[in-house]
Amino acid sequence: MSRINTNVQSMVAQRVLGQNNQMLNRSLERLSTGLRINRGKDDPSGLIASENLRAEITATNSAISNATRADQVVNTAEGGLQEISSMLTELQGLVNTSSSTGGLSQEERDANQLQIDSILQTIDRIAGATSFQGMKLLNGNFDYQVSSIDSSVSDFKVNGAKFNGTSQDIDVIVTQSAQQGILFLSFGGTSLDLNSADSGNFTIEITGANGSRELQFASGTALSDMVTAINTFSDITGITASVASSGATTGIALVSSDFGDDEFSTVKVINEAGMQGSDTNIGIYTMEADDAGTIETTVDALFDSTNAANGIRDSGQDIGAIINGIAATTKGKDISINTDFLDVEMTLSTSASQTLAQIDAFKITGGGADFQLAPTVDIGGQVSLGIGDVAARKLGSSVNGFLDDLASGKSYNVSDSDGTQAQKIVTEAISQVSSLRGRLGAFQKNVIGATIRSLGIAVENTAAAESVIRDADFASETAALTRSQILSQASTNVLSIANNQPQAALQLLG
Repeated sequence: MSRINTNVQSMVAQRVLGQNNQMLNRSLERLSTGLRINRGKDDPSGLIASENLRAEITATNSAISNATRADQVVNTAEGGLQEISSMLTELQGLVNTSSSTGGLSQEERDANQLQIDSILQTIDRIAGATSFQGMKLLNGNFDYQVSSIDSSVSDFKVNGAKFNGTSQDIDVIVTQSAQQGILFLSFGGTSLDLNSADSGNFTIEITGANGSRELQFASGTALSDMVTAINTFSDITGITASVASSGATTGIALVSSDFGDDEFSTVKVINEAGMQGSDTNIGIYTMEADDAGTIETTVDALFDSTNAANGIRDSGQDIGAIINGIAATTKGKDISINTDFLDVEMTLSTSASQTLAQIDAFKITGGGADFQLAPTVDIGGQVSLGIGDVAARKLGSSVNGFLDDLASGKSYNVSDSDGTQAQKIVTEAISQVSSLRGRLGAFQKNVIGATIRSLGIAVENTAAAESVIRDADFASETAALTRSQILSQASTNVLSIANNQPQAALQLLG
């Protein structure tokens, strides 16, 4: 059949040639861009998945950058703390040296005091000068702001806090009282009344967490004088004595200096020297199990008993507490918790630590340094870090005193004081700075280091998944290109033949 107006074969050839050219162009585009998906029509669902994965990769890379920046911030803070730590160590030596008054002139002690003043000023200067891009790191700028501090809280520290809203209440429930090791020695009067028929003096050995000391007392020694003698060695034994009464009985209370499981009070009777007599109320008493402030009504051991000769001991007890629903780690009157959302430490007053009750400790209203270390911006992806003020007026505690108390004219300067309390303050300051450095080091090693490593792996895996979806497979695309080229050439030749075919109809016209 021969027609001239409508060349169907040419139309078919044109359509097929257009399709082949489209496939050829698509293969050329994929090979030139390296992408299988260049626009939505190439693979709509694949494009959506690819763009989501690309967003995750970008966010993850930003989180890695944030972690690296956090590491640099902490490195800067660590540099300042390292220098402060070195100066505190030197300060410890100066305090110790200045306490040797027998071999040191007053002029030398005054010279040491000048060095101490210089060290304290330098610590304050470093605390105020250590910065990162203008942000002060060690002057309390990254410390947490708190309000509504209850009077039962003696000292506190907020190391980290994450919360939604404008503030976070810190609630404490005391579940177990903090106790000291306490023994009561009843002598039936205000002075020793030894049996003259027995030889020797009343001899006891007193032992506490720090050590022990053997003491001897003659008949007629007043209890107040015994207390004075015992307290002379309080630093050595860790035991403090006082005259106390239990009903009509007067005696001596031996109390461990601190609270907690590690504290105890022990008395061993070396020679009772006839102290016992016929009075069964005389002897060694412990405190009631459910009330550390009340003496047991029954004597625990007579002075002339075998138990007293072997030693009677009463141990202290750590406080038990819950902070915001988390069981606290405790020691003495100190309580703390460390979770990814809240890291706080505090010391309760003696009264509060011995009362089973709820305490509205304080309220965190803001502050701290927040680092976004996860691709998703939410509270779970943030890490909060508190860096307190390490100025001399802040290092120490309300119990022992603060570092600036060692300055000239202050309570514990080495020119005037014996150095005992000054050393306690410096020791505590060293512990605080070391603890802060350890906490920052743990943050760098365990949080930042692990975050960078895990996020790096996540970027690799996500990029691999995105590549499978979006990148072109050059092997298959070159094969498709070759096929499309051949088909396009064939379609062109066929179109040429189809266009020439109507010319055969002209031969019918003669």
